[in-house]
Amino acid sequence: MSISLPDIIYGTAWKKETTAQLVIQAVQNGFRAIDTACQPKHYEEKRVGDALVFLYKEGFKREELFLQTKFTPLSGQDPSNTPYNKNAALKHQVAQSFEVSKKNLQTHYVDSLVLHSPLFPSSDLFEVWQAMELIYNRSEALNLGISNCYDLELLKKLYEHSSIKPAFIQNRFYSDSDYDKELRAWCDEKKIRYQSFWTLTANPHILASEQIKQLAFKYKKAPAQIFFNYLHSLGITPLSGTTSQEHMQDDITAFSFEMQQDEYKSIGELL
Repeated sequence: MSISLPDIIYGTAWKKETTAQLVIQAVQNGFRAIDTACQPKHYEEKRVGDALVFLYKEGFKREELFLQTKFTPLSGQDPSNTPYNKNAALKHQVAQSFEVSKKNLQTHYVDSLVLHSPLFPSSDLFEVWQAMELIYNRSEALNLGISNCYDLELLKKLYEHSSIKPAFIQNRFYSDSDYDKELRAWCDEKKIRYQSFWTLTANPHILASEQIKQLAFKYKKAPAQIFFNYLHSLGITPLSGTTSQEHMQDDITAFSFEMQQDEYKSIGELL
């Protein structure tokens, strides 16, 4: 059963041995989307699966949760701990990685399978995407996406070449890429949902701005809630990797109010 992407995603990178407990806390506090990756270098994907099994026993259902994992190319893997045969053809690397993800997550499907980063040359990118499409065609991945793709022309190439179009793009949300303004505008046209990561960490200047402070005071919200609410108004789905239960609760309620159009505009001027 496919569910739409919730307003916010819990990110599990760099959580190490605390991964399971934090995923449990996140879901108990209201998160309904979990992001992970088959990349032992930065993610403990099996611990995410352990958390899910515990949550199912507590009454949560698999179909209530949006589960997203990634195929990470060799360039992003630890050479001493690669979750697939690094000498295999790319299409086999994708297939092997996904089998590991299913085993780790103890599920027969994921809601979203994301390519962790583009490959070069483009023939390699297309080969990997076609392997992901096979997984999609078996209904084992209900959506496909790409991450760390800041080149709009490359994204357009992938879109034109693919049979199954990307449903999501997940990028770092920061000033170095001009906040992907041109890319996001194109994605909006193509109905590709933009997921932002590093959303708070990369933008302390925005969170500390007078505009955000004043709006936080007016609405009795935390600065992060104001910023997340603004991103939601743009159709952006942020990731949150907080380890604080208080912040988890803040994140979930960041979309429960609406600001005035001129207030949204004032925040937009900070980007």
